[in-house]
Amino acid sequence: MEMDATLVLMGSFRPHSRVSLFSGLFFDSTALLPISCHHPHSPAAPPLEDDNLLSEILLRLPSEPSSLSRASLVCKRWFGLVSDPGFSRRFRLHHRRNPPLLAFFDKFHGIYSAMEPPNRVPEGRFSLQLDDGEGARFLLIGCHQGLVLSRHRLLNQLLVWDPVTGDQHRFARPLGFETLGPSVHGAVLRAAGDVHHFQVVLVRTEISEQHSRAIASVYSSETGIWGNLMSTPLPPKASNSLLLFPPRINTVFPGVQVGDSLYWLLSGITAGILEFDLGRQSLSVIHVPVDIYARGSSHFTVMRADDGGLGFFFLSRFTTQLWKRKIDSDGVASWVMGRTFEIDKLFSLNSLKWGGVLTIRGFAEDNNVVFLSTATSLFMLQLESLQLKKLFDTTIVGFYHPFESVYAAGTGIGGGHGGPELLHNT
Repeated sequence: MEMDATLVLMGSFRPHSRVSLFSGLFFDSTALLPISCHHPHSPAAPPLEDDNLLSEILLRLPSEPSSLSRASLVCKRWFGLVSDPGFSRRFRLHHRRNPPLLAFFDKFHGIYSAMEPPNRVPEGRFSLQLDDGEGARFLLIGCHQGLVLSRHRLLNQLLVWDPVTGDQHRFARPLGFETLGPSVHGAVLRAAGDVHHFQVVLVRTEISEQHSRAIASVYSSETGIWGNLMSTPLPPKASNSLLLFPPRINTVFPGVQVGDSLYWLLSGITAGILEFDLGRQSLSVIHVPVDIYARGSSHFTVMRADDGGLGFFFLSRFTTQLWKRKIDSDGVASWVMGRTFEIDKLFSLNSLKWGGVLTIRGFAEDNNVVFLSTATSLFMLQLESLQLKKLFDTTIVGFYHPFESVYAAGTGIGGGHGGPELLHNT
């Protein structure tokens, strides 16, 4: 059965009213009735009977996984347009800067859906499959821009994987990073303006009796080589820190991209953020906005602020502070308090029932979502709307890596599907 094309595009509307269609495109609703599903036979055919124009409208459907699947059920003409590989590529590129939060991984590549049906990712769709059966030997380092970076537990190998397309790229670590110990971290990024190539940034801590320093190197998939090593000294350990180890990169929390820079937390010191500037190819250290060790039990992470700049999420029991890094007219940077709120009061929750404390378990930078856990459950908090969602009950302690990307479920008409299929970016 063919679906009503107008309902797919607009949901519902009042006749003879003026409606908005995707990204500011406006049409009179009467012009959409009826919409033909046949190819035009005349140059004077109505605008929506022009395949090129219709493709541009369909391109602006929401980025949820079910959007193209629903559109494909309207008629064979729509099915032909949205199932074309070229359209699939354009759809992913169009929504690339604002991808939905599809799922989240644990470090062993176990995946958990973050969406409800019909947008829930099918079980096993994003499971890591390697021809040599070595998938279980790779540990996840981080996710960025729809790519996953992992390291082999035993071999001198890194793996970059696109779960949507299935593309995989294995390569050796650089000199100076042969041993991936507890002080090594990294991030993967798509090359600017290029969907086919990527960059990997590895950072590690080098500790000596005199001082500690952070070291970085960048890999380009376009050239297949690692760049020169870069370094910057790390501040000394804070006198009031309860941590016994020297200052080092915190490998529990993934790096966060803000603009042209990557940021990692540093542990054991009061100056707590390591910045890698991709454009300048340089490292530097930024102080955090609060005295972390003076607050007792607290949790914190680097984040992308609501204005797109560098932010800092600080949590002490249920008290939350959101900070922003601002640069004044003289070029001087400083931290400014954005918002503060009490999570348990905001949602009228019983803190004792929650286990008495919240812990940060992940941050989805494109969707501004933080993952929080109690002693018994995992939650998702959207920081703009302050909407809290319980994901599931768990007593497992671990960090989660949000996977934000554009994925389209299968396209088809009627009952011809055996299940959701992937629109490959080929």
